[in-house]
Amino acid sequence: MRWCGSGSVWRAGALLALLLPLWELGCWGLISASGASGTQNQVQHTAGGPWELLRRHKRSWVWNQFFVLEEYTGEEPLYVGKLHSDVDKGDGKVKYVLSGEGSTSIFTIDENTGDIHATKRLDREEQAYYTLQAQAVDRLTNIPVEPRSEFVVKVQDINDNEPKFLDGPYMAGVPEMSALGTTVVQVAATDADDPTYGNSARVVYSIISGQPYFSVDPKTGVVRTALPNMDREVKDQYVLVIQAKDMVGQMGGLSGTTSVTVTLTDVNDNPPRFSRKNYQYMVLESLPVASVVARVKALDNDIGPNAEMEYRIMEDGPGVFNITTDEDTQEGVIILQKPLDFETKNSFNLRIEATNRNIDPAFVHLGSFSDTTSVKVTVEDVNEPPVFSTQLGKMVVSEDARVGISIGRVSAHDPDSSNSAIRYSIDRNTDLERFFNVDALSGVISTAKPLDREVNSVHNLTILAMESHDPTQVGKGFAVITVLDINDNPPVFAIEYETLLCENAAPGQVIQTISAVDKDEPPSGHRFYFALPPSVAGNSNFTLRDNKDNTASIVTKRGGFRRREQVLYRLPVLIVDSGSPALSSTNTLSVSVCDCDSDGVAQSCGAVAYTLPAGLSTGALVAILGCIITLLVMVLLIVSMRRRKKEPLILEEERDVRENIVRYDDEGGGEEDTEAFDMVALRNLNVIRDPKVRRDVTPDTPTFFPYPRSSSSLPVYKTLPDNVVFREFIWDRLKDADVDPTAPPYDSLQTYAFEGNGSVAESLSSLESLSTDSEQNYDYLSNWGPRFKKLADLYGDGKSVFS
Repeated sequence: MRWCGSGSVWRAGALLALLLPLWELGCWGLISASGASGTQNQVQHTAGGPWELLRRHKRSWVWNQFFVLEEYTGEEPLYVGKLHSDVDKGDGKVKYVLSGEGSTSIFTIDENTGDIHATKRLDREEQAYYTLQAQAVDRLTNIPVEPRSEFVVKVQDINDNEPKFLDGPYMAGVPEMSALGTTVVQVAATDADDPTYGNSARVVYSIISGQPYFSVDPKTGVVRTALPNMDREVKDQYVLVIQAKDMVGQMGGLSGTTSVTVTLTDVNDNPPRFSRKNYQYMVLESLPVASVVARVKALDNDIGPNAEMEYRIMEDGPGVFNITTDEDTQEGVIILQKPLDFETKNSFNLRIEATNRNIDPAFVHLGSFSDTTSVKVTVEDVNEPPVFSTQLGKMVVSEDARVGISIGRVSAHDPDSSNSAIRYSIDRNTDLERFFNVDALSGVISTAKPLDREVNSVHNLTILAMESHDPTQVGKGFAVITVLDINDNPPVFAIEYETLLCENAAPGQVIQTISAVDKDEPPSGHRFYFALPPSVAGNSNFTLRDNKDNTASIVTKRGGFRRREQVLYRLPVLIVDSGSPALSSTNTLSVSVCDCDSDGVAQSCGAVAYTLPAGLSTGALVAILGCIITLLVMVLLIVSMRRRKKEPLILEEERDVRENIVRYDDEGGGEEDTEAFDMVALRNLNVIRDPKVRRDVTPDTPTFFPYPRSSSSLPVYKTLPDNVVFREFIWDRLKDADVDPTAPPYDSLQTYAFEGNGSVAESLSSLESLSTDSEQNYDYLSNWGPRFKKLADLYGDGKSVFS
């Protein structure tokens, strides 16, 4: 069997045979296993040239590659090659079959001749090769006469793709003033053609636009500066056009372009410069401290951090003025640090220096990166308010000072050249109770009311000073008046003492230690003296011992205190302070007699108070006991009456057993629970009922009473068939429960004893007699009084006199 490639490839075979083994192009000899003899047939190529005899073991197919050019534009299918088996004798018994990639859509084979054609235009960039399988089969039986073999159809490349810059357009930056040949950026173009075949994918770079400032390396695509010392302040951006051309840049090659935007980044190569050498500003002398006086700015052609400034005052300004940098505008802001006074100094000449904050040492050789200017600040005179000679005046006054006494004096003057007269006054917001006055002309402060140090020991006054000719000019001063203490408050107990005395207390036992306090504050501190008043100094129960440390101890004089004799003692205590003059007060100490345990802890104490000299008389005790007994009797009567009211109206033995009314202590249900359910309504369907009456709890009011309702609105169950009666009865009860606003939120079981219309006896309960035409008349029950009200409501006609 033999097969051949395309004609063009075959013509080049003779030339390539001298250099390459003839496995890829030309005609191959194949050894076929068509017979059963097992002998080897030698097949020799018929073409001229140095062909060798191929000897192989018996195989049906030996394949190499087919080649086909891409982008074929002919009208006829492109001939790829030919397959032929030695088994094929030309009698039409062998059929060639092709399978694999594109075997039906792209490649076709003539089943008779084995010719392979490409029916579509191929693109190597989409698919570079196709793997196919070929087989020779018997036409009639489709049984393979040769084993299946695989071969490859390789698409040969042509230069049909231009280079492309996948990352373009490019943005790059390079510092200004860079040296010649400084690298800016590297561009790269890719070509979709086969880089292993010819020069279709070999690209060279060139610069179309951007010269003479920049250049590009033809092979690497590196863009570099072509001129030194390019200045950003002259031109800060360049747009380059870079071209990439395949075929090594030769004629006929395809090309692509991209743009490269190069921005010159700033460096600090420009010093700051003031636009003017002299500045003049005018400010009022009343300008508040920390206010902005003026703004100056040194210009710098650089940008960003390279244009940041530092300002400083060199002459005639430090102390009065300060200058800072506004970080947003890079201006020098002159700020007032001290108050201005036209009368003292009316002008200032400042020397301002501006210096770059970030200086690049590489450009220091260009000159100084600083500049100076002069700023003259002229102070304008204004009408200023009066100024106090002392802003804060401190004064003292005794709390017993008489009204109208002078305490001190404040003084203010007009700082202006007019030197107007001053009038003084007190800001009453600082002296709401008007304790002080100030003389309008002299500024002397005096008392206007008596003072009390214990109420307010320090007074902070605001003194107002205003010009006589211009009352709008008001100055403020402050006076702190301290009230000095005098001994005008007697000492008292430090706390309210509760002294407990055990019945088993021994003579000489300390039962309480007392101390005192005094609202006054003597300079040398408090010293208190304790004693018993002469009237009780000789009592036989208690004595007092002064501890000489502003405390005193209460000591028992005897033992054998008994609560039944006296439960409370009141002991007067005299306390004297050390002031001049000395003040004293008598305080009463209450001592309760208590029953104590062995440890001296009080268990119970008496509640009746006795004074030390006398107690309650026997008559008073008898009167108190009589009152208590009277109150107890009244309480018992009230309780007895309330219990009688809770007794039932009808006694158990008087109830009619026919009513079948049974009372239980727990909640129940059923026919006998007559207080939880309406028995008549259960026995008679046509009785008039209140739709709002609860069926699951005991009603608060009688269940049955007449309604002004029309009988037509009520269902008459006896006129309905039995199969409807029960349904209507249940639905009626369900509606009553649903619309009941007082029904519980939980589910409740409703129990009804309904016998229906078919019962001959109907209801056997005597409760039904209320709605029947009974001959018995119970109207007389209404006249029997309140005790029979319930029976009258049940059996009467509803017109009770108690309604």
